[in-house]
Amino acid sequence: MTEATEIEQVEKLPGTLWERLRAEPERAPEIMSLAAADRFGPHAERWVVAQGPHHQPAALAQLAVKRHVRLSRIEGGALGIGGIVTAAPDLVALVWLQSRMVFFVAAAMGYDPRHPMRPAELLALQGVYETPAAARESLDGVGQSMAMAMVQSKLSKGRDEQIAAKLMKYAGKRVAKRYAGRLVPFLGAPLGAISNGGATKELGQRTLAFYGTS
Repeated sequence: MTEATEIEQVEKLPGTLWERLRAEPERAPEIMSLAAADRFGPHAERWVVAQGPHHQPAALAQLAVKRHVRLSRIEGGALGIGGIVTAAPDLVALVWLQSRMVFFVAAAMGYDPRHPMRPAELLALQGVYETPAAARESLDGVGQSMAMAMVQSKLSKGRDEQIAAKLMKYAGKRVAKRYAGRLVPFLGAPLGAISNGGATKELGQRTLAFYGTS
């Protein structure tokens, strides 16, 4: 995969991230934001560099949103086929993809995608915290808490539902409203494509406004 086509690739959720989410589902947004920073910060940086020195930041950021909306529709349609079996993985995959978009937009607008405030800004844009500063303060305590949970927790399939419940509202209102329909096999595919795309577009618009004016 070249840097120029990197934005076109749908990122698979790391298997180890599932284990971390199941160990501490109540902190799923924070855990995902930190993992996204590690994974997508360097990717976003390479992608922007590959565009050359004369790219237009606003146009590039708009392109990042457009591409991620399309990718989220593809992801929603594919996983929605499985109904309840894939409903929780679909939500996690959607938030993962949306997180990727935020890092690409930030990089396109000239912000360092590796900066420690980027995952905090992601959480604020998702509505998990009122401000990036509040999110950063919470993130600073995630590591120790998560390590303890990994030692004490017994992983179980039931935790997938806990993760989905925690992430649903952060994925977007459209996703939460249509979640019940996504539990039905095959019916969930078109619903997943529509709601994923709409929710990602809404987050994209908030992200463009934030990095365009902050």
